[in-house]
Amino acid sequence: MHFSNSSSTDRPPTPFSRAIGRSRYIVLLAVASVLLVALALFLIGIVQAVMGIWGAGTSVINGIGKGHFEAITLTISFLEIVSTMLKAVVFYIIGVGLYSLFIAPLNLTVSLGVETLHDLEEKIVSVVIVILAVTFLEHLVRWQNPLETLEFGAALSLVITALVFFQRHGHQAKIAQQTKAPDVTARAKKELFEEDTEQHAISEEEMEGKTQNEAEEQTAD
Repeated sequence: MHFSNSSSTDRPPTPFSRAIGRSRYIVLLAVASVLLVALALFLIGIVQAVMGIWGAGTSVINGIGKGHFEAITLTISFLEIVSTMLKAVVFYIIGVGLYSLFIAPLNLTVSLGVETLHDLEEKIVSVVIVILAVTFLEHLVRWQNPLETLEFGAALSLVITALVFFQRHGHQAKIAQQTKAPDVTARAKKELFEEDTEQHAISEEEMEGKTQNEAEEQTAD
């Protein structure tokens, strides 16, 4: 197999490859749509929070005269607010993550640990697991039918177990990808966002670095 001795910057990309690289801007449609959904959910959560606080205040005032408070109803109402906000966070993470991966890097996504598609998947799965836990807590607080609550909890445990397994598998795949050719991946990102060129050639220096990484990995094993 023949590899070019020159770097990719010595050979300009073809017009078609440049057009393919710029086609990533179509992701802006998805980014805008997802962020609008996140904004709508945040607004719904704010309205729910205001109504919940108002209802809590009214319940406290009425409870003083009656001698008891409706703590269970208020708790369920507040848990629903938390669930709505977490759903908004999921859409927000998807929006900024897609923008950072396809359009331009963001310090926000770096601070969140979202630098690859695997990172984005892991963050989404993590928030989804929390949402499922909050949903089960709502059923647990109601405690209307213990058998149904137990069955619901068992079903959620199976789903959470599958999500955790998927998350771990994705993390291992990310590590394997970074171990193979971290310099090539890093350079491709730099050229994509800063120089608007495409990764289309592999130099001998890169191959030597890859071989060295593989040798160090075998030595560590």
